[in-house]
Amino acid sequence: MKTKISIIYLFIAFTALVFTGCNNEGEPGPAGQDGLDATIYYSQWITPTAWMGTSGDWYFDVNAPDLTEDIVENGVILAYVWLADDIYDATAVRPLPAYAVGANWSFLISEYESIEFTSDMISKPLTAGNHFRFIAIPGNVETLKSASLKSVSETELRSMTYKEVCKFLNIPE
Repeated sequence: MKTKISIIYLFIAFTALVFTGCNNEGEPGPAGQDGLDATIYYSQWITPTAWMGTSGDWYFDVNAPDLTEDIVENGVILAYVWLADDIYDATAVRPLPAYAVGANWSFLISEYESIEFTSDMISKPLTAGNHFRFIAIPGNVETLKSASLKSVSETELRSMTYKEVCKFLNIPE
């Protein structure tokens, strides 16, 4: 009888160790500012020096070393445009893709560490006065579950205005 009770106690102790001792997440890293554990990357406003392509298929490339394979494949990339000839609102910052000034404006990542801004204007877009910017949010667990981002999905980020995104992510406009 004593052996049976000892085995039961050993079984309970072993079970308790198994359930409390297994931690697949590892040790938590140090918390960043406001609980943010990773860097959010953002460019300055970029003015194209020259558009390449042909009528209806214009583009310019920007070197963007922060757009690594991990960020492109697992993160969230937001891009914005401010167009000089925007007759509806000359101060509007539009999220990409957008339709303005009689054309579609967008961006794509054709290779890591580079971003390409595009337009389907018939005539070559202006270089002066048009400004582009991107924000890259890493897709790692720490960033997506940080205090700032845990309650916001990618869809919600994309539906925010430029000013709301900047304020939410503490990015200078």
